[in-house]
Amino acid sequence: MRKTQQQPEAGARKAYAAPVAAILSALGSLACCVPLAFLGALGAAGASALFAAVKPWLLVVSAALLAVGFVQLYRGGKSCRRSAGSVMVFWLAVVIFLVMLFFPQQVANLLAGRRAS
Repeated sequence: MRKTQQQPEAGARKAYAAPVAAILSALGSLACCVPLAFLGALGAAGASALFAAVKPWLLVVSAALLAVGFVQLYRGGKSCRRSAGSVMVFWLAVVIFLVMLFFPQQVANLLAGRRAS
């Protein structure tokens, strides 16, 4: 009679073994990636601080490159063929530049998934 009582306990242990092993293997597979994720987050924070410091210069360079693109697109003569796609991409870049110039916090809130207050 004792053997019949021990078998349900052994079966109960076997039922918990698979989920526990799955959890341990998932944690083990994350162990190799978590340090790299932390390093990536630190790198992104450092890059963010750097880009915030040079933001005015980046805006000036962007405006200058858009001006060069405008000249090449509309005054380039025969050397540059203008297609509808290139005109559309240029004006999309201009709109993105202006939105980032005049509404940077709203864009940041939108990208972060928060509503502007």
